[in-house]
Amino acid sequence: MAIIEAKRLTKIFGADPKKAIPLLDKGWSKDKIFAETKLTVGVNQADFAIEAGQIFVIMGLSGSGKSTLVRLLNRLIEPTSGQVLFNGTDVLRMSPEQLRQFRRKNVGMVFQKFALFPHRTVIQNIEYGLEVQGIDKKKRREMAMESLELVGLKGWENSYPDQLSGGMQQRVGLARGLANDPDVLLMDEAFSALDPLIRKDMQDELLELQAKMKKTIVFITHDLNEALRIGDQIALMKDGSIVQIGSPEEILMQPANKYVERFVEDVDLSKVLTASHVMVKAETITIEKGPRVALQFMRDRGISSLYVVDKMMRLLGVITADDAVHAIKNGLKLEEAMQREAPSAVPETLLHELFELMSNSKFPVSVIDQSGRLKGIVIKGAVLAALSGNTVLEAGERHETA
Repeated sequence: MAIIEAKRLTKIFGADPKKAIPLLDKGWSKDKIFAETKLTVGVNQADFAIEAGQIFVIMGLSGSGKSTLVRLLNRLIEPTSGQVLFNGTDVLRMSPEQLRQFRRKNVGMVFQKFALFPHRTVIQNIEYGLEVQGIDKKKRREMAMESLELVGLKGWENSYPDQLSGGMQQRVGLARGLANDPDVLLMDEAFSALDPLIRKDMQDELLELQAKMKKTIVFITHDLNEALRIGDQIALMKDGSIVQIGSPEEILMQPANKYVERFVEDVDLSKVLTASHVMVKAETITIEKGPRVALQFMRDRGISSLYVVDKMMRLLGVITADDAVHAIKNGLKLEEAMQREAPSAVPETLLHELFELMSNSKFPVSVIDQSGRLKGIVIKGAVLAALSGNTVLEAGERHETA
């Protein structure tokens, strides 16, 4: 079951907002509704589900409704209609006391402007939410220090915000959001005020934290590259409506309409797609087979090389047709004739990081997991197809040496 579900979640701004709901049902646009009623559609009947441990990115241009949508999830803005379910419980039906507890214990929030108290030290800023909850001083100090260490600011606890860089201030904001160990972390344009280098560092830190903590994160951004870099799922908004939800690869390779196509057309795919997106099946032979068997395999399959693996599919090397012929003439075993210096990468390696490997090797790049098992290979044709926006080569398609 999803940890958060939105069902026809809608926000209309203006007097008597509910009269706009039937107009949305009729398919009226945001502009038409405003022209006829002077009501503004903030969010238009949003439907989505967020799985536990997922980074769910909501993105769009300024005015698309993304920041309004994230505030509907914890009722900082009251929805006009629809449902927000948290572990199956409707947030919109919570009493004031239940809502306070929900915000304090289940949901943390990190804002763009840091929102730090200048007269409080770093540790006092992190403690603030715990203090409001009435947690005793010793306990909240322990919880705040744990959070401080998570974001790499140990030793800065007694500093004041004006003594910190922008990136460090945002780390304090992140630590404050994490201090009470919430189930869900809402991050509204959290890195937008940072310069590009610090922003990338913060993205890296967030991904590292996520690998450790497995939080559910709803992340708002207007930056497509940021969304593609950190998101497990992306919801793209326009005029208050969600126009597409999908993985980064789906958003890039299968845009739902012309608007999404235009949105993603300038993205450098080599910095988004990974080796796992373009790899194809490798033709293999196990190490105990002889060079004659290897040569026969190559003849039968119409290829000029094989990847040598053990019975657990761990990569050992590559043998070419010339290597096999040489081994047969000189009475060598397969392991004596194979080449062990074939380039390799893990599935998460970005395509632009593979270019040098591919240019300096006569073999395709092998893709191996953390245990050294061969998952596939990356050939130039598959990379070029992916970067041109076309479907990558089918798994199992024959390969040649690069």
